[in-house]
Amino acid sequence: MPVAKSIQENLEKSSWIRRMFEEGLKLKQQYGNDKVFDFSLGNPDVEPPREFVEALKHAVESTKTGKHAYMPNVGHAFARKAMAEKISNEHGVQLSEQDVVLTVGAAGALNVILKTILNPQDEVVVIAPYFAEYFFYVNNHRGMLRVIEPQTDFLPDVAAIKRGLNEKTSAVLINTPNNPTGRVYPEAVIQEIAGILNDFGRQTGKYPYLIVDEPYRDIVYDGVKVPPVLHAYRESIVVSSFSKTLSIPGERFGYIGVNPDITDKKLLIDGFAMANRILGFVNAPALMMYAVSESWQARPDIERYRKRRDMLVKAMQKASLSFAKPEGAFYLFCKVPDSPKIQAAEAPDITFALFLKKYNILAVPGTGFGYPGYVRFSYCVPESVIEGVQEILVQAVEEWNCHS
Repeated sequence: MPVAKSIQENLEKSSWIRRMFEEGLKLKQQYGNDKVFDFSLGNPDVEPPREFVEALKHAVESTKTGKHAYMPNVGHAFARKAMAEKISNEHGVQLSEQDVVLTVGAAGALNVILKTILNPQDEVVVIAPYFAEYFFYVNNHRGMLRVIEPQTDFLPDVAAIKRGLNEKTSAVLINTPNNPTGRVYPEAVIQEIAGILNDFGRQTGKYPYLIVDEPYRDIVYDGVKVPPVLHAYRESIVVSSFSKTLSIPGERFGYIGVNPDITDKKLLIDGFAMANRILGFVNAPALMMYAVSESWQARPDIERYRKRRDMLVKAMQKASLSFAKPEGAFYLFCKVPDSPKIQAAEAPDITFALFLKKYNILAVPGTGFGYPGYVRFSYCVPESVIEGVQEILVQAVEEWNCHS
């Protein structure tokens, strides 16, 4: 066999996000970019803020020696201190650089954490719908994903989370603002989750970690606030990156921040440093440490994302589609139109996504996020794409309703 069995199995389950994105590339070659409406990939098209560009230029032109040399696996102290300031401001607790590990993006951060904390068959609780790669990350580190169904409004069902906790629970992993729904978990929900974890810890002597994955924290609309998590629960860890907030996904720079009072903090941080080496990351990109440390307070052009959200919301309404209105991030999660014939199918969302492809519309089936029956549209696309798809989407849905 040319590849490991686990890799072959993962390839068969491979991300629908990438699959639809690659389908979009083929269609663009065939029909031209302006004839294809690709909402598949969450790839920020808003350029990085001027502050970041200037900081990067300054870092490149600096004559300081050793800029590109190895450093501690947790990152340069000055950059960790800058991230500690950022996390402290956002989460209502005072972190120092000793509470921060710099990583190769948020994905790298999650893998470092999971590599450090998971024993074989340990469980990580996630709330559906969840970012598709979580399954691969947990599985790769010998853990098991325990998926909890959400409430009808896509907020966590705290009672269901409580029922899902057991002696194998290592962590609860939440993503807010959420990909794919765009929901922002309110502070009351965060407090409720913290409450059941504290109760579980007092009853069993084991306090699971609460990990919050928040790369979209700065992309929120209509005055919505993303609440603190580290402030709510002692055994909490925050993961983020600047892929979305500074529009630099290709630069792969992120971080881990831990609650300063977390149990066995030094051992945990040392474990993260070791995992950084074992996984081959070694350390976060050196140049990004300089550039981001100077520019992390800059913000993306949220107004452009909000405008696109509102345009796509109108397009969905025009096509009589049901959806959850996004409060943050840049995704819209749309319900597959009801049909007795299609409801009997094994995966109506896959059927619908492939049907839309006939109209050169690319969306991602909810199956890829552990939530069949919905499809995800990413609206980090030019306004012309959303304008162009409106009438075509109406036609597609009308045909779907007629023939399904």
